[in-house]
Parts: sequence; C-alpha cells; structure tokens
Amino acid sequence: MQTPRPYRPASEDDPRSDYAGYKSTALRAPKRPLVPIPQTLSEITGPVYGHEMIRPTDHDLTRQHEGEAIGERIIVAGRVLDEDGRPVPNTLVEIWQANAAGRYVHALDQHPAPLDPNFSGAGRVVTDEEGRYRFLSVKPGPYPWRNHHNAWRPAHIHFSLFGPSFLTRLVTQMYFPGDPFFPYDPIFQSVTDEKAQQRMISRFDIDLTEPEWATGYVFDIVLRGRTATPMEDHA
Repeated sequence: MQTPRPYRPASEDDPRSDYAGYKSTALRAPKRPLVPIPQTLSEITGPVYGHEMIRPTDHDLTRQHEGEAIGERIIVAGRVLDEDGRPVPNTLVEIWQANAAGRYVHALDQHPAPLDPNFSGAGRVVTDEEGRYRFLSVKPGPYPWRNHHNAWRPAHIHFSLFGPSFLTRLVTQMYFPGDPFFPYDPIFQSVTDEKAQQRMISRFDIDLTEPEWATGYVFDIVLRGRTATPMEDHA
C-alpha cells in the first residue's frame, strides 16, 4: 500500500510566522528550527475528520437560524485542486467569518458593531468528485484589530481544509477583489510575492451570480506546486 503524501510542506509563498508588521507573531513564532516528526500510515489514513457530521444546511450560512442573516448575499464556490490541476474530492472544507457589520460571534470580539442573531458565521461542505464546493453567505465587513494605528482587516473569509485525517489540515484566507485595505494590512502583506497575493483574492463571476438573489465569487484552492494558494497553517 502506497503511503499518501501530506498535502504539502510550507512554501516560500506562505506568510512568514514572524512577520514584523503583524505584532503578535513575535510572541508565537518558533524561536528554533522546526523538528520534523515522521507521520505513520495510521496517522495520515485514519478516519476522515468530521465528514459524516455535515447537515443539509451547513453550506448556507444565511439560513441556519430561525430568521435570515442580514447583509449582501454572496455565493462562494470553487474547486480544490492538486499541483497538476486535478480535482481533490472528499475534502472537508470549513469556513468562518465576521458578519456584515464586521463582527465575529466570539467573546473576545468587542468591536462595537451589532451582532446578528441569525448569523453565527460558520459553514462546512465536502468536495464532490470534481473537487467542487459551494457556500451561500453574506459578505463580511472589515473590522478594526488594534495591531497598529487605525488598523482594519480587509473583508475576508477563513478556509480550513481537511484531507484523509486531522494531520492533513491547511488553513488560508480568501479576500475580495479591489479591497482598499490591502496595502495597509500586514496579514495580507505577509505574503510578500504579488502573484501569490493574487491567489488569495477571489474572482467576481457574473455566471455564478444569481439574478435578484446573490453575487457570485469564485475561489479555487490549489494545494501544491508553483501556483499553490498561500497557507497560514499546516497541520
């Protein structure tokens, strides 16, 4: 039996763990070289994590509660691909995000923006045989984060991808085209290659957009290779 590869090692296009502009990285970045730990076959081929817990409404963040979420409806869809452009099926894709006012449902988020009782800001799907996923949500708002004077995060959605086990997890962020906060955001700028930055930005798609209902954005996620999507965490 051939041992499957982990999704990929860290790439030079991934954000640095100790990026100076992102102040909290100074406290949590490794101070010594990382020590690789060999993974056994059972660790990377164990039971798929969480796939069986998907509910029919988990892809629709606007209708997970009694009322409908407030904000601009968006469809976010794309494919999970390997370095050769082949689809990666049966991948658990999870997202979390702020609401339309730029606030998370989290005790530590004290941004004085309103919470939406009908929006908890998280969803999950499993990619199909063509590696496709699709979410319905609301466009998140930018929010202040106190990293520096007048610091605001661009609107973004967090993505987490699980392969055949918990040890094959990747995390990234998806941004929206034309955001004015890109030049001022050290998290976005920690990916220093401009072409790699573009791979974190979704693409507006009029064909994905549904008339009188929701605007559509395409975000393909490439796991390896020269066109890989920058990742901020590798499990």
